[in-house]
Amino acid sequence: MSASMSQETYLTDDNAGIAKIYDFLEAHEAAGRAHPVPRYFLAGASVGDQVEIPEEIHRVLRQVIESMQRGLAVTVAPQSKTLTTQQTADLLSVSRPTVVKLLDSGDIPFERTGTHRRILLADVLAFRERRRRAQYDALEEMSAGVDEEMPIDEVLSELRAARRAVAAKRRVAKAL
Repeated sequence: MSASMSQETYLTDDNAGIAKIYDFLEAHEAAGRAHPVPRYFLAGASVGDQVEIPEEIHRVLRQVIESMQRGLAVTVAPQSKTLTTQQTADLLSVSRPTVVKLLDSGDIPFERTGTHRRILLADVLAFRERRRRAQYDALEEMSAGVDEEMPIDEVLSELRAARRAVAAKRRVAKAL
């Protein structure tokens, strides 16, 4: 079996095929039988030609199908389990110096290999999720105080102030 280890982006014009798979997955989920043990299979062309796939792989396929159903392209990019600071920066869409600051401040755990920092992919993904959750919480907190008729300059000013307040709360919580 030869699998490509390069980054690939997938597009499809087969909306009917994607819709059929999406509908099947939705119906399967909506059936809601009493605590079934989920099992997923890939089937070949002949009877009995199938292999069970792990739930994790099923979740990946499900995400791909749902994204394609919405007309989005999907990129699969293999990653090692440990990342360099540059790979971490690329994954988080920040600069490498910002990653170094996050590492040095303890926001993301890391190990040193000689003079190099190595970061576990799981730790980067956990940090990204914490950061997103904090951003969503801040947006929700701010949305209650925004008046739709307020001038945009005032809205932006309030959003900046709220962002600073959230950052200050994080610094205080981290210090404790």
